[in-house]
Amino acid sequence: MSGDPTRILAALPHRYPMLMVDRVLTVEPGKRLTAVKAVTFAEPWYDGAGADTPPEDLAYPHALLLESWGQAAGLLGSSCPETVAGLDGVMLLGGAAGVRFHRPVHPGDVLVHDVRLSRALSDTLVFAGESRVDGALVFEVERMIMAFRPAALLRAEPVPGPERSTTWQSAR
Repeated sequence: MSGDPTRILAALPHRYPMLMVDRVLTVEPGKRLTAVKAVTFAEPWYDGAGADTPPEDLAYPHALLLESWGQAAGLLGSSCPETVAGLDGVMLLGGAAGVRFHRPVHPGDVLVHDVRLSRALSDTLVFAGESRVDGALVFEVERMIMAFRPAALLRAEPVPGPERSTTWQSAR
């Protein structure tokens, strides 16, 4: 996966503007991954920004920083054949804890995500790590839980009956 951007596209379902990993620098399958994401003015959340926009208003949203790091974690999870092998799977975020933000990120910054696999429980994985810009710690993640589930279990089908036409249930 390292150095091949098409492998990112194959492993993640995300596309513009929500694909938030630009490149994988290193990967040790089932152990750790380092990836980068360049923050640019070309992203839709900066529409309308101009020369008079205060720098604090250009800080990259925390939710998107965590999303980008989570996508890097998903790439590491996808590299674990013993836990997700054979799954036509969907990555599901179970939760994140101990997330601490230390400084803002602005257009022009290049985030370096370091992700470690802390624990693997069948198709549920626990990750930890941090992100840096120019070597300075931006935020850290004590724990992110991600589950890989077979897509067939998550496909929704309508419940029969006209009075419940908008109600959905998962396929079994």
